[in-house]
Amino acid sequence: MKSDKLVSFITVNYNQMELTLELIESIYKYATVSFEIVVVDNKSRFNPKETINRLYPDVKVIVSGVNRGFAGGNNIGLEACTGAYLFFINNDAVLTKGSLSTLLGTFKQYPKAGIVCPLICYYPEDNATTDIIQYAGATNVHPFTGRNKILGEREIDQRQYRQSKPTFYAHGAAMIVPRTVIDEVGPMSEDYFLYYEELDWSERIRKAGYSIIMEPQAKVYHKESVSVGKLNPMKTYYLTRNRILFMATNRRKVEFILFALFLFLFTIPKSVVKYIINGQKAHLRAFCKAIVWHFRAERSPVANL
Repeated sequence: MKSDKLVSFITVNYNQMELTLELIESIYKYATVSFEIVVVDNKSRFNPKETINRLYPDVKVIVSGVNRGFAGGNNIGLEACTGAYLFFINNDAVLTKGSLSTLLGTFKQYPKAGIVCPLICYYPEDNATTDIIQYAGATNVHPFTGRNKILGEREIDQRQYRQSKPTFYAHGAAMIVPRTVIDEVGPMSEDYFLYYEELDWSERIRKAGYSIIMEPQAKVYHKESVSVGKLNPMKTYYLTRNRILFMATNRRKVEFILFALFLFLFTIPKSVVKYIINGQKAHLRAFCKAIVWHFRAERSPVANL
């Protein structure tokens, strides 16, 4: 499918049309190259197509009949895109001035870059005079714990991250990928539904010989966890379930056995005690269901909480 568009923006909407409109507005305001925008609605309660197209007639709005999660929604949008670069961006994020051209320029500096991510900061609160970093790269997932660290998280942005650099994992809130890389590696796995899919994708892209680059000269603001909620049991479920799935998929058998021992001897007892002491019954149920999911013969990616 040929197009004169250089960049295709893909975003997934789920019951957050106002946020999606703010993202679209920021793209039209700050994108300085030819682009198209594809919005995939993941079966929201209210169909946003009419409202979005009334305000932005050129935006492609795809209304899915089923909620296929983060990866699934983005993959639906991918089929409608024509750009040479695919910019996957959360609907609760906003672009900033110069960020797109800077990200595209990073691919010239790193010809084997498979994904380039901007510096991601939490959306500033009213009267805020400083930016708080959410993502400035990521460490490798630990072979025992199945966890990793997000670099720069909660730090005040004082331009301490100035140089673009390779990192282990992209951040799903904002990542730009050449179409040629997706053609070679394939799209994100829909097995995860929510969380860890960009880590899995980063692993596959790095194994194919590409690098993941964090470009701090480009900035995106992110209103984190708006659609799911910071303390939502659904988040507990998917983070727990997909942490195990990621390790089973991306680590050698010996490494996964060591991880499983750590999981059953330390992680599970500690988490159960924590939820009981804190009276978080819903989180405890979600956590237990996430563990049990891996022992079922039929494993649906969609949570039944």
